[in-house]
Amino acid sequence: MTPEIGLGTATDALRQGTDPLKNRTFDSRAAAEKAAREFESFFLMQTMQEMFAGVGQDPLFGGGAGEQMFKSLLIQEYSTELAKAGGIGLADQVLGELIKTQSEPPL
Repeated sequence: MTPEIGLGTATDALRQGTDPLKNRTFDSRAAAEKAAREFESFFLMQTMQEMFAGVGQDPLFGGGAGEQMFKSLLIQEYSTELAKAGGIGLADQVLGELIKTQSEPPL
């Protein structure tokens, strides 16, 4: 388990001129994979929000405050499911960089 960075630890690190977060690592590959998948999901959500911004409301059944509220939830679920299904390959790239960064010796 990754230790929590408390105020005392951060203050001590600042006094010593070190970065308390610099040497933090993921406890397991599963945690790194989850972080990479969540990053890809967030990226997809931001992209899809821009994509759906140009889509107008259905004149027959659309409109109203409910549509705007639930549209963002629908986009969030779309992006989560896309990332779970393999996404666009961004999670794999992010995971590779996380693993590479953790294997490099600290400066």
